[in-house]
This record gives sequence, C-alpha cells and structure tokens, in this order.
Amino acid sequence: MTKSLTVLATLLFLASCVFASAQEPPERGTFADVNRYAQQRSVKIYGAGGLKQLEAYQSGFLVSAEGHIATVASLVLDQDRVTVLLSTGQRLEARVVGIDPLMDIAVLKLDTDETDLPHFELHGSPMVFEGMQVLAFSNLYNVATGDEPVSVLHGVVSVVAPLEARRGAFSTRYRGEVYIVDAATNNPGAPGGVLVDLGGQPLGMLGKELKSELTGTWLNYVLPLDKVAGSVDRVLSGELGTAPGAGSELPESPATFAALGIRLVPSVVQRTPPYIDAVLSGSPAASAGLMPDDLVISLGGIRTGTYRDVETALAQTPIDQPVRVTVLRGNLLVDVELLPMP
Repeated sequence: MTKSLTVLATLLFLASCVFASAQEPPERGTFADVNRYAQQRSVKIYGAGGLKQLEAYQSGFLVSAEGHIATVASLVLDQDRVTVLLSTGQRLEARVVGIDPLMDIAVLKLDTDETDLPHFELHGSPMVFEGMQVLAFSNLYNVATGDEPVSVLHGVVSVVAPLEARRGAFSTRYRGEVYIVDAATNNPGAPGGVLVDLGGQPLGMLGKELKSELTGTWLNYVLPLDKVAGSVDRVLSGELGTAPGAGSELPESPATFAALGIRLVPSVVQRTPPYIDAVLSGSPAASAGLMPDDLVISLGGIRTGTYRDVETALAQTPIDQPVRVTVLRGNLLVDVELLPMP
C-alpha cells in the first residue's frame, strides 16, 4: 500500500512538472527545455508579400491563450486574412486586428475557438544588459515551411541604443531605444520573431530589415518587450485598429477628399497605408497645417489603417459638419479639425 502511494505521488509530481513546463518558462533549464518552450509559442506567417517580389512570409509569436499574435506590420499583411502555421504543423487563417503605426507592430487573431494556447506573457520586467546572452526564434529565410521548428540563433546584446535606421526612402518612425544584437537576426522572414533570455523569458520582437543611418550597414535589432506590450494593449483595447465601424445611416451628402483638400498616396495593394500625398492650396487641410507624408490614423472618430478605411470613414461624414482628423507625423500625433468645403 505504501509503495503504491509512493508511485502515485511520483506520477502526479511528474505530471505537474510537465504541465508547468508547458505553461511557464523553464527557469535556467536546459537548452532543450527553453527551445521547446519558445518553439511552441512561435508561429510562421504567410501573406501577400507586396510588389517587386518581396518575400511573402515572416514570423510572429503568440501573446494570448485565445490566439492573438504579435508581429511586425509589413506588406505580408496587405490582405484581409493571412495564413499562420503553428509549431504543431496546424495551418490556420488569421485576421489583422490592428496596427500600431508608430511602432510598426501588428496584432493578428487566429480563427480558433481554443482558449488554452501556449503563449508568451508580455508584461514582465526583464533585465537586459550589454553582453547578455540571448536566443532569437524566427522563420529565417523560410527554412521551416511545415511543422519543422523555426530557426534559433544564439548571440549577445551588444548595446542598448536609439534606433536610427531606414530602408531606401523609408525612415523608421520609432526612434526609441532598441537592443542591438550580435547575431544575424534581421533577415528575410525573421521580422516579428521573438528574442528570449536563456531561461525562455521574452525580451522583445525582431524588427524589420533596416540599415543604420549612421553607417549604412544592416542592423540586427530588437524592439523591447515593454514597447511591444504597449502596442498590443492599445490594439486589443480598441485604441488602435484597422477597420472603421459601420454607421447606421450614411449622410446624403458625404465629405470627399477634395472637400478636405487632401490627396492620398494611390491604393496599389489591398492594405495601402493612408499617407497624404498632397495638400491642396487654400483648402481646409492646408489651413489646419496638414502635410504630405502625414499618416491618417483616425477620421471622424473612426480608426483608419488603410486607404479604404479613409474612404469608408468619409462616406459616414456629413459634408456640412466639422470632422476631427488625427495624423501621425514622424513620431508625433497631430489632431486637427476640418470643415469640409461644400
């Protein structure tokens, strides 16, 4: 009897260890433990890819038990739905919940009813320091196309410094601190991947492929966890999003681009960001100080993540009433009120 109870207690203890290892980071565990933990929470994302044969894949990681995913905002997401591969090989569709235009971070939601998916907790307070050993998990170069594990790179945090980077004509809007990593982390397919410490605790998100404005060399950098968490929180709270809500009634005479005095960058892909291309002289937009390259993120209280969102918001805006417009200029939010011209 005593022997049976001992065996039962041992089995229960081992079962509890297995359950705990699936839910909590393995504190100072073996590499195999940390790798298994991070792989279960990493995903591969396939979508549009955009123009000029840009890659149509990137990385992401689960941030909720219900299937929310944090990743970078990119041309891969330039369609209403994308395909996500889990570590199990399961292939699911996901929709874009919202985008933080300042941080270039997007949040997706898997089409699933599951409520116990393994995920990273974003609201910790990791201590990151120069010389710290780290692991980067991502679908680097699309090596893992099915249920194969994503790539793992080992490196160290070289320096914590402000991000001053660009790619072609694009200059990053976020200029806060990032972790520069001594490892080739930011290559095709890697953006959106996760950086963890040797215990499996998340430290941040692998950023887009960018070059240093100072040296012209490609950067291997990571957006800090608290910045990622802030973007995810803003999206899930409804503060940031991509689609406007449908109005109950449309006005007989809605506002137009011409009535506001703005022209947006032409819509060339499904999710073209609503950047202002030109401001008409003497128009309400010109009087309010709107400028080319401003990114329209809200119009009339409706979130606008794409060109089509602005069109839909204008259709719900009466031409004879003032409309509040919020734009992102560099890393500053600018609010103006425009009275459309009849």
